[in-house]
Amino acid sequence: GSPENLESLLLMMANQYIYAGQSSIDEKKIVDPILLPDLGIWHPMAPRVFEDSAEYNAWYDAEQAPLLGIDPSKAPTVGVILQKSHINTKDECHYTSLIQELEARGSRVICVYSGGLDFSVPLEMFFTKGAVVPDSVINLTGFALVGGPASQDHDKAVETLSALNRPYLCAVPLVFQSFEEWKASELGLHPIQVALQVSLPEIDGAVEPIIYGGRDGLTGRTVPLPDRISLLADRALKWATLRIKKNKDKRLAVSIFSFPPDKGNVGTAAYLDVFGSIFAVGKELQRQGYDLGSFPSSQEELMDSILNDKEARVGSPYLNVEYKMSVDEYTNLTPYAKELEENWGRPPGQLNSDGQNLLVYGKRFGNVFIGVQPSFGYEGDPMRLLFSKSASPHHGFAAYHTYVEKVFKADALLHFGTHGSLEFMPGKQVGMSSACYPDRLINSLPNLYYYAANNPSEATIAKRRSYAATISYLTPPAENAGLYKGLKELGELVSSYKGLRENEARGPSIVNSIVASARTCNLDKDISDLPLESDDAKALTLEQRDDVVGKVYGRLMEIESRLLPCGLHTVGKPPTAEESIATLVNIASIDRPEDKVRSLPRILAESRGRDIEEIYRNNNNGVLVDVTLLQEITEAVRTSVRAMVERSTNSEGRVESVNPMQGLMER
Repeated sequence: GSPENLESLLLMMANQYIYAGQSSIDEKKIVDPILLPDLGIWHPMAPRVFEDSAEYNAWYDAEQAPLLGIDPSKAPTVGVILQKSHINTKDECHYTSLIQELEARGSRVICVYSGGLDFSVPLEMFFTKGAVVPDSVINLTGFALVGGPASQDHDKAVETLSALNRPYLCAVPLVFQSFEEWKASELGLHPIQVALQVSLPEIDGAVEPIIYGGRDGLTGRTVPLPDRISLLADRALKWATLRIKKNKDKRLAVSIFSFPPDKGNVGTAAYLDVFGSIFAVGKELQRQGYDLGSFPSSQEELMDSILNDKEARVGSPYLNVEYKMSVDEYTNLTPYAKELEENWGRPPGQLNSDGQNLLVYGKRFGNVFIGVQPSFGYEGDPMRLLFSKSASPHHGFAAYHTYVEKVFKADALLHFGTHGSLEFMPGKQVGMSSACYPDRLINSLPNLYYYAANNPSEATIAKRRSYAATISYLTPPAENAGLYKGLKELGELVSSYKGLRENEARGPSIVNSIVASARTCNLDKDISDLPLESDDAKALTLEQRDDVVGKVYGRLMEIESRLLPCGLHTVGKPPTAEESIATLVNIASIDRPEDKVRSLPRILAESRGRDIEEIYRNNNNGVLVDVTLLQEITEAVRTSVRAMVERSTNSEGRVESVNPMQGLMER
C-alpha cells in the first residue's frame, strides 16, 4: 500500500487495540484508504490517475504541455509502461526521472500501468485504442509484456505489439547486482537477469536492453542512473521522431563492411549481394519520397561511385572520400577520443587518415550517406582485441561514427549485412555502461541491421550490444550439388547394374567396374568394406553384389543431394522458380509434429506400405532395394514441388507466393 494508507492502518489499529478505552487518536488523522485503479494512466504532476486516455490527453495538452513549452500538435509522443506497485508505494523516482528527461527534450509522455503482470491490457486500452497513439514505447517493468518471470504468453504479446506497430524498447532495472558490482563486471548484467529480463522480452519483439536504475543500498528504494536515463530518453525520442518526420527530410546512413580487409572485400556480407540490395533499397526509398539526390541508375554505377575500384581495400586511395574531419573537430565532437590514445597514439593516427585529417570513406546521395565502416584495426593481431582489457576502436573508427551522428546528422543508421565490427567492440557482454564502446559509438542513433536469417546468435549480440533492431534477410536458395566427372560415370554404371544385376555374365563385371571407379573417386575412404580392385565380383553372391552396389549408390545419392548456396540474396528479390525447388524439397522432407504436419517422403512411403524411417536406415546401410526406393521417393517429392512452384511464379519466373502444402501433408 501507499505510505498514506499504511499510516492510516497503523493509526486505526492503535486506536482500536492500544488506546482502547483510553483517550483515542483524533479520528481526523485516520483518513479513508486511497485506492488506485488496477489499470490507469499516471503522471507525477497530474492531479489524479486517469482511466480514460482522452481525459488524460486533454489535461496534458491544456496544462502540462504549456508549462514545458511543448506544442502538442507537433511534438512526438513516447509511451511508457510502468508497474503499479512502484506508483502505489511512491517508489517512482526512476520513473519520474525518465519522464522529466523526455519532456525536457520536447516530447509528450503518456505512462500506463497495470496491477498485474499482463501489460498488454493497458497497452491496448490506452495506446492502440487510445486518443493518442504514441510514436515509440518504453517498457520500464523489466518483464515480458504478458506474464512475469515465471509465465509468459509470447503469442499474445506479439499480437498486441503488432497491432500497435511502434518501436518497443524494454529497459532493465538492476535486480541481482548493486551499481558498483555491475560497473565492475566485465560480464555486465547478471546471467539470471539476462534470461528473465532480456531474453524473454526479446521473444516479444523488444529491443535495447538499457540499464536505467536499481536499488539504493541504504534506503532500498529504486533510483535512476542519470547517464543511462539520458541515453534512454535520447534513443526513444529518436525512434519517435522517425515516425513523425517527413520522408523527404529524413537522413539515413548506410554502413557497408570489409572483413577481412582484403582487396575485393569492400561491400561484402554473408550470402548478400550488398550493392544490388542497396540499389534496390535506394530505388524503393526514392519511391517513398526520400531525397536521394542524383542516385545512380544502376548497381554498377553505384559501386563505382563508392569504390572507384572493384578490388579496392579499406584505406585504399581509390575509395571515395566523403568527408575530411580535422583533428580539432574530431576531439571536440568525440568525448572519449583522449582514451583511444593509449592504444593508437594521438589523432589522426595512421588508419583512415591522410596524416592531417581523419577520412570518412563513402558517398552521399541527397539525404542518404553510404559509408564504408572502418576495419577493426587489429587485423594483424586479432587476439589483442579479444584479450587486451584496454583494447579500443581506432581514431578512424570513432571518427566515422562521430561523422554519421554529429556531422551528417543521421536520423538512423542501417548496417547492411552480416556483419560489421561495431557490436564486437570492447565492453560488457550485456547491459552496456557508458564506458562500453558499442554504446559510445552508436550513442543515440536508431540502429537497423540487416542480418542473415541463419545467424541468430550473432544477431543477438548485435541487438544487445549495439541496440540493433535486426531485419532478417534470406540466405540464397540452395541447389543440389549433383554429380560430375568420375562420380557421374559411376552413377551411370550403377544404373546399368540395376538392369543387369541378375545377368551372371555381365552383372559381376559391372560390379568390378563400379568398385574400380569408386576407388578412383576415393569413395573407399567413406565405404570401409569396399572390395579391393583385385577381387572378382564373380566370387560374390547376388545379395553380396547388391550390398556392394547399394553402399556405393547410397554414397552417390548423399553427395548428389548436398545443398550448396546458389549465388547471393538480393533484398526484396524473390528467388527464381528453379532456385527454389531444392530448398523446398528439403523443407517438404521434414516432419513438423508441433504443427501436425507430416513430410512428403513419409506420406509417399506409407502409400507403399513402408515406414520412411526404415527406408532411411536401410539406405544408410546400403540396402540396394531401399536405396533405389528412396531415390524414387525423392524424385516424386521433387516433381510435386516443381508442379507447386510453377503455379506460384510471376511473369519473370520468380516465386511470388508459396502454398505451404498444408492440405497435402495434413491427413
